[in-house]
Amino acid sequence: MAMLNSLKLTQAKKPAQFPPVQVRRNKLAKRLHEQIELARAEQAGTIYSPKRYKSVKDDEGNRRTIEIAKRIKPWWFVGVEGRLCLNVRYGAKTLELAKGKTAVEITNSQDLVPTLELIKAAVEAGELDTQMDAASGSLRKGFQR
Repeated sequence: MAMLNSLKLTQAKKPAQFPPVQVRRNKLAKRLHEQIELARAEQAGTIYSPKRYKSVKDDEGNRRTIEIAKRIKPWWFVGVEGRLCLNVRYGAKTLELAKGKTAVEITNSQDLVPTLELIKAAVEAGELDTQMDAASGSLRKGFQR
């Protein structure tokens, strides 16, 4: 019991569900983490392909789970002037980072990972909550009749 006394004990209950704002932040932070790993792999000259599991039926009708590579598209591209540009995407929507601005211009490919990490920190701090809310709202409108 002496070892447990060194810990800070509290009575806590795991929430049944997270607030929608936190769910959106976690979703975008996860996608940004994938983009960071993709950029690091590209700089190192390797391939980043996380695995996902898919359930399939074989010829006999039995279900089994197979592991397949998840396809990740990079969010960065070379712009018109030859500079590297980075879009932040929430689902299929490109987020507007400032009024009328949807991309971040990066001077060279070495600054790509620090820029993505900075954007991830901003997402976790809640700086893009209104943009994510607008993107998810426009997605929800597509399902209404």
